[in-house]
Amino acid sequence: MPTLPSIIVSSLDYERLSALLAGEAGHSEVGRALEDELDRADIVEPADMPADVVTMNSRVRFHLGNGNIRELTLVYPRDADGSADRISILAPVGCSLLGMAVGQSMDWPLPDGSHIVVTIDGISYQPEAAGEPHR
Repeated sequence: MPTLPSIIVSSLDYERLSALLAGEAGHSEVGRALEDELDRADIVEPADMPADVVTMNSRVRFHLGNGNIRELTLVYPRDADGSADRISILAPVGCSLLGMAVGQSMDWPLPDGSHIVVTIDGISYQPEAAGEPHR
């Protein structure tokens, strides 16, 4: 198994995501993967979050191992309204984004058993850096 990159999660995101996983979402395959990610994350206060780390509601540019480049906002399931510019934390690729810093890559398993490499290219908006940690 490949070495996982270190990840950082804000204490506010950790609390909100833990509450989400305490419900039905925690029983899905992606929910269990998210729980594993939270278990291994370094937790910091929102004010201490580095500006180059993907947090909830961050607008992140990334590319996949297949060459596909995307720029999406990482959102809670309730905010994933089907628009093409949002991705739920409970989507496999969405889950892989949380806590990663610009330049980091992760080999992420997909539901069909395949894997895809996700690489963070940039963050155009991060609530903590914008002084909006409760967004």
